Amino acid sequence: MPIGHGRIVTKGKPLETVVLLKRSIVEVKAAENFLAHALIISIAKLTNDPDYKAYIQGRKIRPVVDHLLATTGIDLTNDGGIPELLKFQEHFKEYRILVFGGLNFEDIVFDGQVESEKRINLLYDDVTHHYHVINSVTGALSRQYFCKGCNKECESGVTHSGQETCSDYVSSAMSIR
Repeated sequence: MPIGHGRIVTKGKPLETVVLLKRSIVEVKAAENFLAHALIISIAKLTNDPDYKAYIQGRKIRPVVDHLLATTGIDLTNDGGIPELLKFQEHFKEYRILVFGGLNFEDIVFDGQVESEKRINLLYDDVTHHYHVINSVTGALSRQYFCKGCNKECESGVTHSGQETCSDYVSSAMSIR
């Protein structure tokens, strides 16, 4: 009788396949403007927008994306790269945009460097030039802890894998006293 362990094996699989397998990653179903779609879906999740599920399915999101692009003046005809991410970060000042280029903590392609508890975590597939939404960084990267201060893997939420204590954790602990 086979025994399952509940984990999804993603090692060696292409990113577009992993996106379909992981529940912590939301596939962006759009034909164009992937970055804008991913940002709208992520913000809808963070704000508990009642249209979140419709956005995931690709419904009701087109007018919102068009309004966002018209408001910001950002052109995504050539996909969205670092210049467009910088413009979106400027527009969404209350969120910190973080883009992973793979399923590893070292694969951070863009970090908005904004002091905010609200984080937009995206996954960029450089083969398909497509953005997806990461709802749970620990689930997507298959790790128990993730330091939001310095974007590194942690062992217990306090110390990193190299046994160094996160400087952001130390400074925040000192400011509480």
